Amino acid sequence: MKQSKLETNKSDLFETVKLGPLTLPNRIIMAPLTRSRAGKKDEPGPMNAEYYAQRATAGLIISEATQISQQGKGYAFTPGIYSDEQVAGWRLVTESVHAKKGRIFAQLWHVGRISHPDLQPNGQLPVAPSAIKPEGMAFTETGFKPFVTPRALKLEEIPEIIAQYVHAANCAKRAGFDGIEIHGANGYLLDQFLRDKTNKRHDIYGGSIENRARLLLEVVDAVKKVWSGDRIGVRLGPVSSANDIADSSPMKTFSYVVEQLNYLNISYLHCIEGETGGPRTIPPDFSFHTLRKMFRGLYMANNGYDLELALEARRQNFADLICFGRLFIANPDLVHRLQINAKLNQAPKDSWYGAGAHGYTDWPTLEEEK
Repeated sequence: MKQSKLETNKSDLFETVKLGPLTLPNRIIMAPLTRSRAGKKDEPGPMNAEYYAQRATAGLIISEATQISQQGKGYAFTPGIYSDEQVAGWRLVTESVHAKKGRIFAQLWHVGRISHPDLQPNGQLPVAPSAIKPEGMAFTETGFKPFVTPRALKLEEIPEIIAQYVHAANCAKRAGFDGIEIHGANGYLLDQFLRDKTNKRHDIYGGSIENRARLLLEVVDAVKKVWSGDRIGVRLGPVSSANDIADSSPMKTFSYVVEQLNYLNISYLHCIEGETGGPRTIPPDFSFHTLRKMFRGLYMANNGYDLELALEARRQNFADLICFGRLFIANPDLVHRLQINAKLNQAPKDSWYGAGAHGYTDWPTLEEEK
Protein backbone atom coordinates (compact mmCIF):
# COMPACT_ATOMS: atom_id res chain seq x y z
CA MET A 1 0.00 0.00 0.00
CA LYS A 2 1.09 3.57 -0.60
CA GLN A 3 2.54 5.56 2.27
CA SER A 4 0.09 8.21 3.38
CA LYS A 5 0.53 11.95 3.43
CA LEU A 6 0.77 11.53 7.18
CA GLU A 7 4.35 10.25 6.72
CA THR A 8 4.13 7.57 9.35
CA ASN A 9 7.60 6.36 8.39
CA LYS A 10 9.09 9.60 9.75
CA SER A 11 7.37 9.42 13.15
CA ASP A 12 8.88 7.92 16.30
CA LEU A 13 5.37 6.64 17.12
CA PHE A 14 6.63 3.33 15.72
CA GLU A 15 10.07 3.39 17.36
CA THR A 16 11.22 1.90 20.66
CA VAL A 17 10.83 3.76 23.95
CA LYS A 18 11.85 2.91 27.52
CA LEU A 19 9.11 2.50 30.11
CA GLY A 20 10.91 1.84 33.35
CA PRO A 21 12.86 -1.40 32.87
CA LEU A 22 10.85 -2.31 29.76
CA THR A 23 11.75 -1.46 26.18
CA LEU A 24 8.52 -0.99 24.25
CA PRO A 25 8.78 -1.63 20.47
CA ASN A 26 6.49 1.33 19.75
CA ARG A 27 4.56 4.08 21.53
CA ILE A 28 1.13 2.62 20.74
CA ILE A 29 -0.69 1.39 23.86
CA MET A 30 -3.70 -0.89 23.92
CA ALA A 31 -6.09 0.88 26.29
CA PRO A 32 -8.00 -1.04 28.98
CA LEU A 33 -11.22 -2.30 27.38
CA THR A 34 -14.06 -3.88 29.35
CA ARG A 35 -15.37 -6.76 27.26
CA SER A 36 -17.45 -8.70 29.87
CA ARG A 37 -16.28 -12.15 28.86
CA ALA A 38 -14.99 -13.62 32.13
CA GLY A 39 -15.99 -17.04 33.49
CA LYS A 40 -18.42 -17.98 36.26
CA LYS A 41 -15.88 -17.16 38.98
CA ASP A 42 -14.85 -13.93 37.25
CA GLU A 43 -11.76 -15.68 35.90
CA PRO A 44 -10.20 -15.29 32.44
CA GLY A 45 -9.85 -18.37 30.27
CA PRO A 46 -8.25 -19.59 27.03
CA MET A 47 -10.47 -17.35 24.88
CA ASN A 48 -9.29 -14.27 26.78
CA ALA A 49 -5.68 -15.41 26.42
CA GLU A 50 -6.14 -15.72 22.66
CA TYR A 51 -7.69 -12.23 22.46
CA TYR A 52 -4.81 -10.53 24.23
CA ALA A 53 -2.13 -12.52 22.41
CA GLN A 54 -3.61 -11.45 19.06
CA ARG A 55 -2.89 -7.83 20.08
CA ALA A 56 0.60 -8.37 21.47
CA THR A 57 2.28 -6.11 18.90
CA ALA A 58 1.07 -3.10 20.91
CA GLY A 59 3.93 -1.38 22.68
CA LEU A 60 2.10 -2.22 25.90
CA ILE A 61 -1.25 -3.83 26.66
CA ILE A 62 -3.18 -2.56 29.66
CA SER A 63 -5.63 -5.21 30.75
CA GLU A 64 -9.34 -4.60 30.96
CA ALA A 65 -10.33 -3.12 34.31
CA THR A 66 -10.01 -5.93 36.85
CA GLN A 67 -11.74 -5.82 40.22
CA ILE A 68 -9.56 -6.17 43.31
CA SER A 69 -12.33 -7.86 45.35
CA GLN A 70 -15.97 -8.85 44.97
CA GLN A 71 -16.79 -5.59 46.75
CA GLY A 72 -14.97 -3.80 43.91
CA LYS A 73 -17.16 -5.36 41.20
CA GLY A 74 -19.61 -3.20 39.29
CA TYR A 75 -20.45 -5.01 36.04
CA ALA A 76 -21.51 -8.54 35.18
CA PHE A 77 -18.93 -10.89 33.65
CA THR A 78 -15.88 -8.72 34.39
CA PRO A 79 -12.69 -10.41 35.64
CA GLY A 80 -11.21 -10.19 39.10
CA ILE A 81 -7.67 -10.58 40.37
CA TYR A 82 -8.03 -11.69 43.96
CA SER A 83 -8.63 -15.48 43.90
CA ASP A 84 -6.42 -18.43 42.97
CA GLU A 85 -8.71 -19.28 40.03
CA GLN A 86 -8.41 -15.74 38.71
CA VAL A 87 -4.63 -15.73 39.09
CA ALA A 88 -4.45 -18.99 37.13
CA GLY A 89 -6.68 -17.54 34.42
CA TRP A 90 -4.60 -14.38 34.13
CA ARG A 91 -1.44 -16.49 33.96
CA LEU A 92 -2.85 -18.05 30.78
CA VAL A 93 -3.19 -14.50 29.43
CA THR A 94 0.27 -13.24 30.40
CA GLU A 95 2.01 -16.38 29.15
CA SER A 96 0.20 -16.11 25.81
CA VAL A 97 1.13 -12.43 25.47
CA HIS A 98 4.75 -13.07 26.45
CA ALA A 99 4.97 -15.96 23.96
CA LYS A 100 4.19 -13.37 21.28
CA LYS A 101 6.90 -11.08 22.76
CA GLY A 102 4.28 -8.68 24.16
CA ARG A 103 4.09 -6.78 27.45
CA ILE A 104 1.01 -6.44 29.66
CA PHE A 105 0.06 -4.48 32.81
CA ALA A 106 -2.93 -5.31 35.01
CA GLN A 107 -5.36 -2.47 35.66
CA LEU A 108 -6.54 -2.64 39.29
CA TRP A 109 -10.12 -1.48 39.82
CA HIS A 110 -12.59 -0.82 42.61
CA VAL A 111 -15.86 0.63 41.31
CA GLY A 112 -17.12 2.01 44.63
CA ARG A 113 -20.72 3.17 44.25
CA ILE A 114 -20.98 2.21 40.55
CA SER A 115 -22.39 -1.20 41.40
CA HIS A 116 -25.54 -2.93 42.65
CA PRO A 117 -26.37 -5.29 45.55
CA ASP A 118 -26.81 -8.09 42.97
CA LEU A 119 -23.06 -7.85 42.29
CA GLN A 120 -21.94 -7.41 45.89
CA PRO A 121 -21.05 -10.06 48.51
CA ASN A 122 -24.20 -11.19 50.34
CA GLY A 123 -26.29 -8.59 48.49
CA GLN A 124 -24.73 -5.74 50.46
CA LEU A 125 -24.85 -2.10 49.44
CA PRO A 126 -21.95 -0.80 47.34
CA VAL A 127 -19.48 1.40 49.23
CA ALA A 128 -18.43 4.99 48.50
CA PRO A 129 -16.81 7.97 50.21
CA SER A 130 -20.28 9.40 50.85
CA ALA A 131 -23.82 8.05 50.65
CA ILE A 132 -24.73 9.79 47.38
CA LYS A 133 -26.71 7.89 44.74
CA PRO A 134 -25.32 8.11 41.20
CA GLU A 135 -27.52 8.62 38.18
CA GLY A 136 -27.60 5.69 35.79
CA MET A 137 -27.98 1.93 35.59
CA ALA A 138 -25.90 -1.02 36.75
CA PHE A 139 -25.22 -3.93 34.39
CA THR A 140 -26.10 -7.10 36.34
CA GLU A 141 -26.34 -10.73 35.23
CA THR A 142 -30.12 -10.29 34.92
CA GLY A 143 -29.99 -7.02 33.02
CA PHE A 144 -29.74 -3.32 33.75
CA LYS A 145 -30.96 -2.07 37.13
CA PRO A 146 -30.97 1.46 38.61
CA PHE A 147 -28.04 2.37 40.84
CA VAL A 148 -28.79 2.44 44.56
CA THR A 149 -27.67 4.81 47.30
CA PRO A 150 -24.29 3.45 48.46
CA ARG A 151 -23.04 3.09 52.01
CA ALA A 152 -20.39 5.58 53.13
CA LEU A 153 -17.18 3.85 54.17
CA LYS A 154 -16.31 4.19 57.83
CA LEU A 155 -12.89 5.60 58.63
CA GLU A 156 -11.77 2.30 60.15
CA GLU A 157 -12.67 0.49 56.89
CA ILE A 158 -10.24 2.47 54.73
CA PRO A 159 -7.19 0.31 55.60
CA GLU A 160 -9.09 -2.73 54.33
CA ILE A 161 -9.65 -1.00 50.97
CA ILE A 162 -5.90 -0.33 50.72
CA ALA A 163 -5.22 -3.95 51.71
CA GLN A 164 -7.44 -5.11 48.82
CA TYR A 165 -5.24 -3.18 46.39
CA VAL A 166 -2.08 -4.68 47.90
CA HIS A 167 -3.54 -8.20 47.68
CA ALA A 168 -4.53 -7.64 44.04
CA ALA A 169 -1.06 -6.24 43.27
CA ASN A 170 0.44 -9.43 44.71
CA CYS A 171 -1.97 -11.52 42.66
CA ALA A 172 -0.94 -9.60 39.51
CA LYS A 173 2.70 -10.45 40.24
CA ARG A 174 1.83 -14.12 40.76
CA ALA A 175 -0.09 -14.07 37.46
CA GLY A 176 2.99 -12.94 35.54
CA PHE A 177 2.06 -9.36 34.63
CA ASP A 178 4.84 -6.90 33.79
CA GLY A 179 3.39 -4.16 36.00
CA ILE A 180 0.15 -2.61 37.23
CA GLU A 181 -2.00 0.43 36.58
CA ILE A 182 -4.13 1.94 39.35
CA HIS A 183 -7.52 2.98 37.94
CA GLY A 184 -8.24 6.43 39.39
CA ALA A 185 -10.65 7.65 36.70
CA ASN A 186 -14.18 7.31 35.30
CA GLY A 187 -16.08 7.93 38.50
CA TYR A 188 -14.92 4.78 40.28
CA LEU A 189 -13.89 4.58 43.93
CA LEU A 190 -10.59 6.47 43.90
CA ASP A 191 -12.08 9.11 41.60
CA GLN A 192 -15.09 9.37 43.93
CA PHE A 193 -12.73 10.26 46.77
CA LEU A 194 -10.82 12.77 44.61
CA ARG A 195 -13.79 14.82 43.42
CA ASP A 196 -15.88 17.12 45.56
CA LYS A 197 -19.21 16.19 43.93
CA THR A 198 -18.97 12.70 45.40
CA ASN A 199 -16.81 13.25 48.48
CA LYS A 200 -18.60 15.06 51.30
CA ARG A 201 -16.59 13.52 54.14
CA HIS A 202 -15.51 15.44 57.25
CA ASP A 203 -12.57 13.27 58.27
CA ILE A 204 -8.99 13.00 56.97
CA TYR A 205 -10.28 11.66 53.62
CA GLY A 206 -12.61 14.58 52.84
CA GLY A 207 -12.79 18.35 52.57
CA SER A 208 -9.45 19.72 51.39
CA ILE A 209 -7.75 18.61 48.17
CA GLU A 210 -4.99 17.07 50.29
CA ASN A 211 -7.54 14.95 52.14
CA ARG A 212 -9.50 13.93 49.05
CA ALA A 213 -6.29 12.80 47.31
CA ARG A 214 -5.12 10.87 50.36
CA LEU A 215 -6.63 7.48 49.45
CA LEU A 216 -5.24 7.41 45.91
CA LEU A 217 -1.78 8.35 47.15
CA GLU A 218 -1.90 5.84 49.99
CA VAL A 219 -2.92 3.10 47.55
CA VAL A 220 -0.01 3.91 45.22
CA ASP A 221 2.41 4.04 48.13
CA ALA A 222 1.12 0.70 49.46
CA VAL A 223 1.40 -1.21 46.17
CA LYS A 224 5.00 0.01 45.86
CA LYS A 225 5.79 -2.58 48.52
CA VAL A 226 4.86 -5.17 45.87
CA TRP A 227 5.93 -3.50 42.62
CA SER A 228 8.73 -0.97 42.12
CA GLY A 229 7.50 2.47 41.06
CA ASP A 230 8.92 2.00 37.56
CA ARG A 231 6.34 -0.75 36.99
CA ILE A 232 3.34 1.27 38.22
CA GLY A 233 1.08 3.65 36.28
CA VAL A 234 -1.93 5.71 37.37
CA ARG A 235 -4.97 6.52 35.26
CA LEU A 236 -6.84 9.81 35.78
CA GLY A 237 -9.82 11.44 34.03
CA PRO A 238 -9.75 15.00 35.38
CA VAL A 239 -12.53 16.51 33.23
CA SER A 240 -14.60 13.40 32.48
CA SER A 241 -18.10 13.23 33.93
CA ALA A 242 -18.34 9.45 33.47
CA ASN A 243 -20.54 7.80 36.08
CA ASP A 244 -21.99 11.07 37.34
CA ILE A 245 -18.73 12.56 38.62
CA ALA A 246 -17.43 16.15 38.71
CA ASP A 247 -15.10 18.51 40.56
CA SER A 248 -15.53 22.23 41.17
CA SER A 249 -11.85 22.98 40.44
CA PRO A 250 -10.28 20.16 38.41
CA MET A 251 -7.09 22.04 37.48
CA LYS A 252 -6.32 22.74 41.11
CA THR A 253 -7.28 19.24 42.26
CA PHE A 254 -5.35 17.32 39.65
CA SER A 255 -2.29 19.58 39.69
CA TYR A 256 -1.94 18.65 43.34
CA VAL A 257 -2.41 14.95 42.54
CA VAL A 258 0.27 15.01 39.84
CA GLU A 259 2.71 16.88 42.11
CA GLN A 260 2.27 14.22 44.78
CA LEU A 261 2.58 11.34 42.29
CA ASN A 262 5.98 12.76 41.36
CA TYR A 263 7.19 12.08 44.90
CA LEU A 264 6.10 8.46 44.50
CA ASN A 265 8.25 8.01 41.36
CA ILE A 266 5.77 6.05 39.28
CA SER A 267 6.42 5.12 35.67
CA TYR A 268 3.60 6.82 33.81
CA LEU A 269 0.53 9.03 34.07
CA HIS A 270 -2.40 7.90 31.91
CA CYS A 271 -4.88 10.73 31.23
CA ILE A 272 -8.32 10.59 29.60
CA GLU A 273 -8.39 13.85 27.67
CA GLY A 274 -12.02 15.01 27.65
CA GLU A 275 -15.11 12.89 28.18
CA THR A 276 -14.50 9.16 28.53
CA GLY A 277 -15.27 7.63 25.15
CA GLY A 278 -16.75 10.96 24.06
CA PRO A 279 -15.67 14.38 22.76
CA ARG A 280 -12.19 15.71 23.43
CA THR A 281 -13.65 19.01 24.65
CA ILE A 282 -11.47 20.52 27.38
CA PRO A 283 -12.71 23.31 29.69
CA PRO A 284 -10.91 26.62 29.01
CA ASP A 285 -9.44 26.71 32.51
CA PHE A 286 -7.91 23.23 32.26
CA SER A 287 -4.68 22.15 30.54
CA PHE A 288 -3.46 18.62 29.98
CA HIS A 289 -0.26 20.10 28.54
CA THR A 290 0.41 21.65 31.95
CA LEU A 291 -0.10 18.30 33.69
CA ARG A 292 2.18 16.65 31.14
CA LYS A 293 4.93 19.19 31.83
CA MET A 294 4.49 18.82 35.58
CA PHE A 295 4.77 15.04 35.60
CA ARG A 296 8.29 13.62 35.78
CA GLY A 297 7.52 10.22 34.23
CA LEU A 298 6.04 9.31 30.86
CA TYR A 299 2.72 10.87 29.90
CA MET A 300 0.17 8.55 28.24
CA ALA A 301 -2.62 10.27 26.30
CA ASN A 302 -6.03 8.68 25.74
CA ASN A 303 -9.42 9.46 24.20
CA GLY A 304 -10.44 9.44 20.57
CA TYR A 305 -6.94 9.15 19.14
CA ASP A 306 -6.62 8.19 15.50
CA LEU A 307 -3.43 8.05 13.44
CA GLU A 308 -3.43 11.74 12.55
CA LEU A 309 -3.97 12.87 16.15
CA ALA A 310 -1.30 10.47 17.39
CA LEU A 311 1.29 11.65 14.86
CA GLU A 312 0.54 15.28 15.73
CA ALA A 313 0.86 14.54 19.46
CA ARG A 314 4.34 13.15 18.85
CA ARG A 315 5.34 15.99 16.48
CA GLN A 316 4.33 18.53 19.13
CA ASN A 317 5.64 16.35 21.98
CA PHE A 318 2.26 16.55 23.71
CA ALA A 319 2.49 12.91 24.84
CA ASP A 320 5.07 10.15 25.17
CA LEU A 321 2.65 7.26 24.65
CA ILE A 322 -0.68 7.12 22.83
CA CYS A 323 -3.59 4.88 23.83
CA PHE A 324 -5.90 3.34 21.27
CA GLY A 325 -9.02 1.61 22.56
CA ARG A 326 -11.93 0.78 20.30
CA LEU A 327 -9.71 0.48 17.22
CA PHE A 328 -7.93 -2.47 18.87
CA ILE A 329 -11.24 -4.35 19.17
CA ALA A 330 -11.64 -4.96 15.44
CA ASN A 331 -7.97 -4.64 14.42
CA PRO A 332 -5.74 -7.07 16.30
CA ASP A 333 -2.82 -5.95 14.10
CA LEU A 334 -3.57 -2.26 14.66
CA VAL A 335 0.09 -1.24 14.91
CA HIS A 336 0.85 -2.63 11.46
CA ARG A 337 -2.29 -1.12 9.95
CA LEU A 338 -1.46 2.32 11.37
CA GLN A 339 2.12 2.11 10.18
CA ILE A 340 1.04 1.64 6.56
CA ASN A 341 -2.15 3.69 6.95
CA ALA A 342 -4.28 0.71 5.96
CA LYS A 343 -8.05 0.43 6.13
CA LEU A 344 -9.38 -0.12 9.66
CA ASN A 345 -12.27 -2.35 10.65
CA GLN A 346 -15.00 -0.90 12.87
CA ALA A 347 -16.56 -3.09 15.56
CA PRO A 348 -20.34 -2.78 16.00
CA LYS A 349 -21.29 -1.83 19.54
CA ASP A 350 -23.39 -4.95 20.02
CA SER A 351 -20.16 -7.00 19.97
CA TRP A 352 -18.29 -4.94 22.57
CA TYR A 353 -19.66 -6.61 25.69
CA GLY A 354 -20.51 -10.17 26.62
CA ALA A 355 -21.23 -13.17 24.36
CA GLY A 356 -18.40 -15.39 23.13
CA ALA A 357 -15.69 -15.45 20.51
CA HIS A 358 -17.76 -13.66 17.86
CA GLY A 359 -16.68 -10.04 17.72
CA TYR A 360 -13.87 -10.86 20.13
CA THR A 361 -11.25 -13.22 18.72
CA ASP A 362 -12.55 -13.63 15.16
CA TRP A 363 -11.35 -10.32 13.71
CA PRO A 364 -8.85 -11.00 10.89
CA THR A 365 -5.44 -9.40 10.48
CA LEU A 366 -4.67 -7.56 7.26
CA GLU A 367 -2.75 -10.56 5.95
CA GLU A 368 -5.66 -12.88 6.75
CA GLU A 369 -8.04 -10.55 4.93
CA LYS A 370 -5.85 -10.76 1.83
